[in-house]
Amino acid sequence: MSHPRLYIPGPTEVHPDVLRAQARPMIGHRSTAFAELYYSVVARLKEIFLTQQHLFILTSSGSGLQEMAVRNTVRPGRKVLNMVAGAFGDRWHQVAVGNGCDAVRVDLPWGQPVRPEDVDRALAAGGFDAVTIVHNETSTGVMSDVAAIARLVHDRYPDVLICMDAVSSAGGVRIPCDEWGIDFLLTSSQKALALPPGLAVAVVSERTLERAREVPHRGWYFDLLLLDKYASSGRTTPATPAISLLQAASVQCDRILTEGLEARWARHQLCMEMTHAWAQEHGLDLFAEPGYESRTVTCIRNDRNIDVPAMIAFARERGLVMGNGYGKLKNQTFRIAHMGELTPAHMEELFQVLDAYLLRD
Repeated sequence: MSHPRLYIPGPTEVHPDVLRAQARPMIGHRSTAFAELYYSVVARLKEIFLTQQHLFILTSSGSGLQEMAVRNTVRPGRKVLNMVAGAFGDRWHQVAVGNGCDAVRVDLPWGQPVRPEDVDRALAAGGFDAVTIVHNETSTGVMSDVAAIARLVHDRYPDVLICMDAVSSAGGVRIPCDEWGIDFLLTSSQKALALPPGLAVAVVSERTLERAREVPHRGWYFDLLLLDKYASSGRTTPATPAISLLQAASVQCDRILTEGLEARWARHQLCMEMTHAWAQEHGLDLFAEPGYESRTVTCIRNDRNIDVPAMIAFARERGLVMGNGYGKLKNQTFRIAHMGELTPAHMEELFQVLDAYLLRD
């Protein structure tokens, strides 16, 4: 390989054709050519995300859209519920507090999913405008059943908006936004979508736009109503977008749809199953509660007291890059991503290298 292959949960491998698309000649962001590019990417992303709702593409990280969510959905005097079961649930809470929201935090043990009953107990206190949930917690390898949570919220708390972080799952697993009734879904480009970092995508319900009209201080860059004004009038985006990244996104959307959504989801599932089998063969347990394992990144308990940094260095010397545990889980766990462009053959290559390390350890 001309570069180390990435098995980390972002940034992920990017296909050479997608990389080359970034080098295309620049076009004006108020040109007809750019409008055609932007709206064509929006249309294909809607197909990928199984939605007919509003979809906005921003030059941002996923964390920026966590801020967009709280700034546009929480009215003065109302509260936002932050479900925290890992590092990125914690970040969403920090974002909410940093934006002056009345944020109620519910902490769950890392490794466990967010369950409907957890949300129900918290929302029963009343006064909430929105609930934030991380669908696929990258730090723990846990995927929560957001479909079940959404059913509960719609049934018992119909005025509460459901905000979902799908940064490390969108593009790798089936997420039917409209079917589940998600009000605000956010993701970013550098994980299962297999694009370079720098783009973020928001899928937004009509009732979220209606709520935003009742929020007086939405900021400017992340103002949903301003974004919708530009997008619906044919002017694309209020600020200068990352044109090169959108050119790359156009190529990648075609690649995803050519592979086929069902086939893409199945490939991620197979790579997950291979990773679980490898861990089991070596007497290693998964960090995620059984039944809630992520299909894009596996977090493995370091039950054998492996020198994780040394194992990572061994793989890196052979051109393969894997991840340590995140934050407080560093060295207690290690993470193997199986998202984006990675295939079963790539997973086998990694496992052979890890086997060689473990045999000499």
